[in-house]
Amino acid sequence: MPQRTKIDLPTILKAATEIVDSKGLESLGLATLAQKLGIRSPSLYNHVDGLPGLRVELAIHGCCLLNSVLMRAAIGKSGDNAVYALAEEYLVFARSHPGLYEAVQRVSDPQEERWQQAAQRLVETVVQVFQYYGWDDYTSIHAVRSFRSMVHGFISLEQNEGFKMPIDVDDSYRFLIDTFLLGLHSKMHAAQCAVQPE
Repeated sequence: MPQRTKIDLPTILKAATEIVDSKGLESLGLATLAQKLGIRSPSLYNHVDGLPGLRVELAIHGCCLLNSVLMRAAIGKSGDNAVYALAEEYLVFARSHPGLYEAVQRVSDPQEERWQQAAQRLVETVVQVFQYYGWDDYTSIHAVRSFRSMVHGFISLEQNEGFKMPIDVDDSYRFLIDTFLLGLHSKMHAAQCAVQPE
C-alpha cells in the first residue's frame, strides 16, 4: 500500500508558492493545489479556510520570507549601503517569486491580525535602516513609504513588460536608487541648515 503524503501548512504553502510563481496568482485554486499535492480538495480545509484563507496564509508566508531576506541584507550595513542592499534584495525577491510577491501586495483580508503583524514587522525592518539618517519616526515612515513606492513601481512595470527600450534595466534601477538617495541627502542637508543658529 503506497505511503500517504504528509500534508501540513508549510507543505501546502510551498506547493502554492510554486504554482503562483510559475503561473501567476490568479491560477491558484484549491483543485489545482490539491492535484499538485496528490490529495483531494476537501483535505485542504483541515489546514486553510478555503481559497480566501489560503491567500491570506500565502500573503503572510510571503511577507515573512521577504522580511527575512531584507533583514539578512541589512546585517552589518548602515546608511546608503543598507538602502542599496534592501533595494537589490527586494528586486531579487520579486523576480524570484513573482506570484508570491503579488500575493503579498494583494492580501484578500487586510484586516486579518496575523497579516497585520507580519506586515508591521516588515515595515519595522525597513524603518530601522532609515533611522540611520537621524529622522524621527514620523519622517522615517515618509522615507519608507517613498522607498516602497519607488521599488514597487519599478517592479510592477518590469513584471508587466513596461520596459521595452534596449537599455539595461538593472542600470536603470541603480540610477533610480542613486537619485532617491541624492534626494534624501538633499533633504537632510536642508533640515540641518534650517536648525543652525544665525
